[in-house]
Amino acid sequence: MTVLVGYVPNALGEATLRAGVEESRRRSEPLVVLNMSRDDVLVDARRAPADDLERVDRDVRELGVDVEVVQVEEGGDAAEALVEAATTHHASVLVIGLRHRSAVGKLILGSVAQRVLLGAPCPVLAVKGQS
Repeated sequence: MTVLVGYVPNALGEATLRAGVEESRRRSEPLVVLNMSRDDVLVDARRAPADDLERVDRDVRELGVDVEVVQVEEGGDAAEALVEAATTHHASVLVIGLRHRSAVGKLILGSVAQRVLLGAPCPVLAVKGQS
Protein backbone atom coordinates (compact mmCIF):
# COMPACT_ATOMS: atom_id res chain seq x y z
CA MET A 1 0.00 0.00 0.00
CA THR A 2 1.06 3.59 -0.64
CA VAL A 3 -0.06 7.14 -0.02
CA LEU A 4 -0.67 8.93 -3.33
CA VAL A 5 -0.50 12.72 -3.65
CA GLY A 6 -1.71 14.75 -6.63
CA TYR A 7 0.94 17.51 -6.80
CA VAL A 8 0.93 20.85 -8.59
CA PRO A 9 3.68 23.50 -8.30
CA ASN A 10 1.86 26.10 -6.22
CA ALA A 11 0.97 26.83 -2.59
CA LEU A 12 -1.95 24.39 -2.63
CA GLY A 13 0.30 21.70 -4.08
CA GLU A 14 2.82 22.23 -1.30
CA ALA A 15 0.06 22.00 1.34
CA THR A 16 -1.18 18.82 -0.30
CA LEU A 17 2.34 17.39 -0.31
CA ARG A 18 2.76 18.18 3.41
CA ALA A 19 -0.52 16.39 4.17
CA GLY A 20 0.66 13.42 2.11
CA VAL A 21 3.95 13.26 4.00
CA GLU A 22 2.03 13.29 7.30
CA GLU A 23 -0.24 10.46 6.10
CA SER A 24 2.76 8.47 4.85
CA ARG A 25 4.47 8.74 8.22
CA ARG A 26 1.27 7.97 10.15
CA ARG A 27 0.57 4.88 8.05
CA SER A 28 4.25 3.83 7.69
CA GLU A 29 3.73 3.58 3.92
CA PRO A 30 5.78 4.89 1.00
CA LEU A 31 4.66 8.08 -0.73
CA VAL A 32 3.97 8.42 -4.45
CA VAL A 33 3.82 12.00 -5.73
CA LEU A 34 1.94 12.29 -9.01
CA ASN A 35 3.02 15.50 -10.74
CA MET A 36 -0.23 16.77 -12.24
CA SER A 37 1.22 19.80 -14.02
CA ARG A 38 1.46 19.23 -17.75
CA ASP A 39 2.26 21.31 -20.82
CA ASP A 40 -1.42 21.25 -21.83
CA VAL A 41 -2.70 22.12 -18.35
CA LEU A 42 -0.53 24.86 -16.92
CA VAL A 43 -0.76 25.43 -13.19
CA ASP A 44 -0.08 28.99 -12.09
CA ALA A 45 1.06 29.59 -15.69
CA ARG A 46 3.97 27.18 -15.38
CA ARG A 47 4.86 23.53 -15.47
CA ALA A 48 6.73 22.04 -12.55
CA PRO A 49 10.34 22.19 -13.73
CA ALA A 50 12.57 19.19 -13.27
CA ASP A 51 14.53 20.94 -10.52
CA ASP A 52 11.29 21.53 -8.58
CA LEU A 53 10.46 17.82 -8.78
CA GLU A 54 14.01 16.97 -7.71
CA ARG A 55 13.54 19.33 -4.75
CA VAL A 56 10.28 17.57 -3.83
CA ASP A 57 12.04 14.20 -3.97
CA ARG A 58 15.02 15.43 -1.93
CA ASP A 59 12.96 17.28 0.70
CA VAL A 60 10.63 14.33 1.30
CA ARG A 61 13.53 11.87 1.53
CA GLU A 62 15.23 14.17 4.05
CA LEU A 63 12.11 13.77 6.21
CA GLY A 64 12.73 10.03 6.23
CA VAL A 65 9.88 9.14 3.87
CA ASP A 66 10.34 6.72 0.97
CA VAL A 67 9.08 8.63 -2.09
CA GLU A 68 8.62 8.14 -5.82
CA VAL A 69 7.80 11.11 -8.07
CA VAL A 70 5.77 10.20 -11.17
CA GLN A 71 4.81 12.45 -14.10
CA VAL A 72 1.20 12.23 -15.28
CA GLU A 73 0.75 11.36 -18.97
CA GLU A 74 0.44 14.31 -21.34
CA GLY A 75 -3.01 15.11 -22.69
CA GLY A 76 -4.91 12.82 -20.34
CA ASP A 77 -7.81 13.61 -18.06
CA ALA A 78 -6.65 14.67 -14.57
CA ALA A 79 -9.39 12.81 -12.68
CA GLU A 80 -8.81 9.63 -14.66
CA ALA A 81 -5.05 9.91 -14.11
CA LEU A 82 -5.49 10.20 -10.33
CA VAL A 83 -7.96 7.31 -10.10
CA GLU A 84 -5.80 5.11 -12.33
CA ALA A 85 -2.65 5.94 -10.33
CA ALA A 86 -4.47 5.14 -7.07
CA THR A 87 -5.32 1.73 -8.50
CA THR A 88 -1.89 1.09 -10.04
CA HIS A 89 0.01 2.08 -6.89
CA HIS A 90 -2.41 0.30 -4.52
CA ALA A 91 -3.06 3.54 -2.66
CA SER A 92 -4.46 3.30 0.85
CA VAL A 93 -5.37 6.99 0.57
CA LEU A 94 -5.31 9.60 -2.21
CA VAL A 95 -4.45 13.17 -1.17
CA ILE A 96 -5.73 15.98 -3.41
CA GLY A 97 -5.97 19.74 -3.18
CA LEU A 98 -9.24 21.64 -3.53
CA ARG A 99 -9.61 25.24 -4.58
CA HIS A 100 -12.73 27.34 -4.56
CA ARG A 101 -14.51 27.65 -7.90
CA SER A 102 -17.72 29.38 -8.83
CA ALA A 103 -20.82 27.33 -9.63
CA VAL A 104 -20.51 28.41 -13.27
CA GLY A 105 -16.87 27.31 -13.34
CA LYS A 106 -17.84 23.89 -12.06
CA LEU A 107 -20.67 23.62 -14.57
CA ILE A 108 -18.51 24.52 -17.56
CA LEU A 109 -15.35 22.65 -16.61
CA GLY A 110 -16.78 19.84 -14.50
CA SER A 111 -15.34 19.00 -11.12
CA VAL A 112 -12.15 16.97 -11.14
CA ALA A 113 -12.41 16.60 -7.36
CA GLN A 114 -15.95 15.24 -7.55
CA ARG A 115 -14.96 12.70 -10.20
CA VAL A 116 -11.97 11.64 -8.10
CA LEU A 117 -14.07 11.32 -4.95
CA LEU A 118 -16.63 9.17 -6.74
CA GLY A 119 -14.16 7.07 -8.74
CA ALA A 120 -11.24 6.50 -6.39
CA PRO A 121 -10.71 2.92 -5.17
CA CYS A 122 -9.60 4.25 -1.78
CA PRO A 123 -10.41 7.02 0.70
CA VAL A 124 -9.63 10.55 -0.50
CA LEU A 125 -8.13 13.22 1.75
CA ALA A 126 -8.96 16.70 0.44
CA VAL A 127 -6.71 19.60 1.40
CA LYS A 128 -8.52 22.94 1.21
CA GLY A 129 -6.76 25.86 -0.44
CA GLN A 130 -6.72 29.33 1.06
CA SER A 131 -9.58 31.59 -0.06
